[in-house]
Amino acid sequence: MAHKELLARHRAVMPKWLALYYDEPIEIASASGRRVTDREGTTYLDFFAGILTNAIGYDVAEISDAIRSQLDTGVLHSSTLYLIKNQIELAEKIAELSGIPDAKVFFTNSGTEANETALMLATQARRSEQVLALRNSYHGRAFATIAITGNRGWSASALSPIKVSWVHGGYRYRSPFKAMDDKEYIKACVDDLREIIETTTSGDVACMIAEPIQGVGGFTSPPDGLFRAFMDVLDEYGILFISDEVQTGWGRTGEHFWGIQAHDVVPDAMTFAKGLGNGLAIGGVVARGDLMDVINANSISTFGGNPVSTAGALATVNYLLDHDLQANAAKLGSRLLGGLRELAEKHPVIGDVRGKGLMIGIEFVGPEGEPNPGAATTVLNESKARGLLVGKGGLYGNVIRLAPPMTLTEDEAEEALGVLAQAVERA
Repeated sequence: MAHKELLARHRAVMPKWLALYYDEPIEIASASGRRVTDREGTTYLDFFAGILTNAIGYDVAEISDAIRSQLDTGVLHSSTLYLIKNQIELAEKIAELSGIPDAKVFFTNSGTEANETALMLATQARRSEQVLALRNSYHGRAFATIAITGNRGWSASALSPIKVSWVHGGYRYRSPFKAMDDKEYIKACVDDLREIIETTTSGDVACMIAEPIQGVGGFTSPPDGLFRAFMDVLDEYGILFISDEVQTGWGRTGEHFWGIQAHDVVPDAMTFAKGLGNGLAIGGVVARGDLMDVINANSISTFGGNPVSTAGALATVNYLLDHDLQANAAKLGSRLLGGLRELAEKHPVIGDVRGKGLMIGIEFVGPEGEPNPGAATTVLNESKARGLLVGKGGLYGNVIRLAPPMTLTEDEAEEALGVLAQAVERA
């Protein structure tokens, strides 16, 4: 079926607010390694990985075999009312990897659901509906997670079950503190945090939730150490800290397994999803045992942590650890950042190149440094025309996001740099 016909059918039965890339959207019909082929037979190098979700790539034997093995038992589902061995083994591994003392794990179906669960735990533990969040953040599309999303383009409702106060720090490039050095920037953001607590809350705040690197916000991040400095203030008030690792987890940043580790912080809870399942629907929360156990009502998860998703996720984690994909992300991320910064020196339309590991943002600007979403859209389309799929985001839609599978090769990194150079020429 041609893409044009499928698009017409999509628009007839899907909501108009369901975003699609490109004027002529494509359906991915098959894939292998880091390459995908669309329904009309065109093959692309995938540098967005289903929004960082296909973390290991496509058609990975070890993961597919684990899923098939579970399918062969005939048990696709049982719910958490029954013991699930894969779920328990995966929880044990994540609890150990988290570094959180006496950690317990609860599995969900998505990052949105994971963040909703974390908010429920924190607000119940502190008996407070007050939450601190960062400007330019994104945490999901459900009722509470939309409330803590500091990006108007993705926050569909002003109604909320929680009270949110907004803190500076996550988006440095357009921050009022941009001109400061790292030490001064951290101090200014900490002073802002303290003032926010003292002027916009009653003091008994439930938690702060933050992405170590803001994903939808354009792969923006503060200087290392900001969240350590934030923690010193939060601890004074007994405020819990939740690290949203939905995009930064599993070694993607290269230098650390979890994004928050760059700040020398062990959070009270971390949320995760996306790359864990390498395409399967799975997310969750790992938290201190006493925090996880704060719920005083019965609960289950019908689909969260089901036998199939946990079988695939366990194989995914084992694969990325056995093949040291964190080191590969660090190595090839450094090459990509270096190549893109060389490109930026030649093209003033690139205002900023940033990121860690295989999580890189390219911010496009106009002559006066203003956001330039048109240039980003041009690069998105020109890259596709040359066989490269990339992502787009940022508060103003002017950031190209690069997040290829962590199995990326050196040749593929060079290929992508060549395509991006040609695309930027047209921006």
